[in-house]
Amino acid sequence: MADVFLNEKYVGKVDNPKEFVEMLKYSRRRKEIDKNVNVYYDEELNEVHVNTTKGRLRRPLIVVKEGKPLLTEQHLQQLQSGELSWNDLVNQGIIEYLDAAEEENALVALQKEDLTKEHTHLEIAPFDMFGLTTSLVPYANNSFAAKVNTGSKNQKQAIGIYINNIMTRIDTDTNFLHYPQKPIVKTVMHDVMDYEKHPAGQNVVVAVMSYRGYNMEDAIIINKGSIDRGFARSTYFRPAVTEELRYSGGLYDQIELPDKDVIGYRSERDYRYLEDDGIIYPEAKVKEGDVVIGKTSPPRFLSSMEQYSLGNEGRRESSIAVKHGEQGIIDFVVLTENSEGNKLVEVKIRDQRIPEIGDKFTSRHGQKGVIGLIVPEADMPFTSSGIKPDIIFSPHSIPSRMTISHLIELVGGKTGALKGRQIDGTSFESESEVDIRKELLSLGFREDATETMYDGITGERMEVKIFIGPMYYLKLKHMVSNVIHARATGPIQLLTRQPTEGRAREGGLRLGEMEKDTFVAHGAASVLKERFDSDKVVVPVDETSGMLAIYDMYKKQAYSPLSGEEASISYIEMAYAFKLLLDEFKAMGIYPKLILKNKF
Repeated sequence: MADVFLNEKYVGKVDNPKEFVEMLKYSRRRKEIDKNVNVYYDEELNEVHVNTTKGRLRRPLIVVKEGKPLLTEQHLQQLQSGELSWNDLVNQGIIEYLDAAEEENALVALQKEDLTKEHTHLEIAPFDMFGLTTSLVPYANNSFAAKVNTGSKNQKQAIGIYINNIMTRIDTDTNFLHYPQKPIVKTVMHDVMDYEKHPAGQNVVVAVMSYRGYNMEDAIIINKGSIDRGFARSTYFRPAVTEELRYSGGLYDQIELPDKDVIGYRSERDYRYLEDDGIIYPEAKVKEGDVVIGKTSPPRFLSSMEQYSLGNEGRRESSIAVKHGEQGIIDFVVLTENSEGNKLVEVKIRDQRIPEIGDKFTSRHGQKGVIGLIVPEADMPFTSSGIKPDIIFSPHSIPSRMTISHLIELVGGKTGALKGRQIDGTSFESESEVDIRKELLSLGFREDATETMYDGITGERMEVKIFIGPMYYLKLKHMVSNVIHARATGPIQLLTRQPTEGRAREGGLRLGEMEKDTFVAHGAASVLKERFDSDKVVVPVDETSGMLAIYDMYKKQAYSPLSGEEASISYIEMAYAFKLLLDEFKAMGIYPKLILKNKF
């Protein structure tokens, strides 16, 4: 006897659980019960679980009976001719959907040749176990699983053509690669999803070698000649959006060129690009602080009488300007209305991004790295046929990561480029590495894709053969120009008097405990003192009571609230945050007594 649960609720018992489960599966394949029903028998707990709930992850598999798949060649021919459809196969019980629980009772074969009498199902395609982006990784079955996963995630961050009408859309923070290419080494999924219509990378010549230590720790070295010819150039788009909001009492925002009487009026220079309607014109070159859309708003707080006597001088400035650290060219301007009927203005700003040190690149195998050096073309190493690599990739990135697919792609890319064809690198069903190597040998190259190379600076022949060939590289959206920031003096917070946080607010870089330790280890005491000086304040302290004294600005002298004016008062340097802490102690009724000693 076994307990039966329907959607995790107890419904009864059955005498022969295995027969019961098989009967349910048989009924499902004959369409006697709904095809969304899944059944699972747990032998250890002696429980049968039947599931019909929404939200389960289910995947299709070919049903196998006595070691033979129910899907025959005749079915495949009928599918190609259009006589049969996918739904017909599901309805006939040839293909069925299994959820995670029912898979526990199934034995699934990867290939048709692997089938035995014990097998219950066959994979439709071996790479079916992967998701969309993971199945775009060529030769993924040759690499460590975690790195295949990383390669999949990296592809989602790659810059390419994400949509065809990019020039007429306004999206938030988008990138557009100027010269994308389809890969030489592809998979079946590239054809299935029409990857050629929205590619996100470029085929570049990669040499696996070190170059004066500048590509250690996963960094890559780029040929400046490649950048000059357009390698990895992209455009970054960012919108500036505002609308004319309406407030109670008949007040409203107005998009206009602000008048000089307006509260918070900026300098005339800030408004120099605005036209009479208060909106910037296309193709204007803007930098931080330049106003893109001029706007005025009513004051924040009004008495009931003031609402009716508002002139221009009562309004405040609320224009949209280019943020700190950003620049670009106005791409186009859109004037429209939002769902509430308010005027809406959107301005698209574009900025050309040329690869620079710190920009992030990756292959499709999770081998990500940033540019460590951009080398003049004349100094790049070259092969005997004069080929100079676009990227120099560190050989130390391979052994610990075990990304053999990275190396096979390079051999395949070399063969495909020389033969003028695309190489099929579909996982489990790819072109054989042995065949590709033989083909490369027949083309006049070494079968292991290594070549003799010469030092670009001395001209000397390198003692070892260098592994070199074309492979598909992706530029990722993480670029230095989006994150780089620094400051000397600037805005501070009202409460703590410490620098503001974040790049957009002209913030400082916070130095934590661990960063402090590095300065201590280096003996850089002056740097340490300077870095912890952002909120320095000099306060009077009453030596008798140990409390903070008060400085009278009119009498120009300090006095103690406890001891009176005659008290001995010393001026002490401290962090304003510490002074704030003392004030909070006092608010809680705690007496924070400061005991002063001489420095020397």
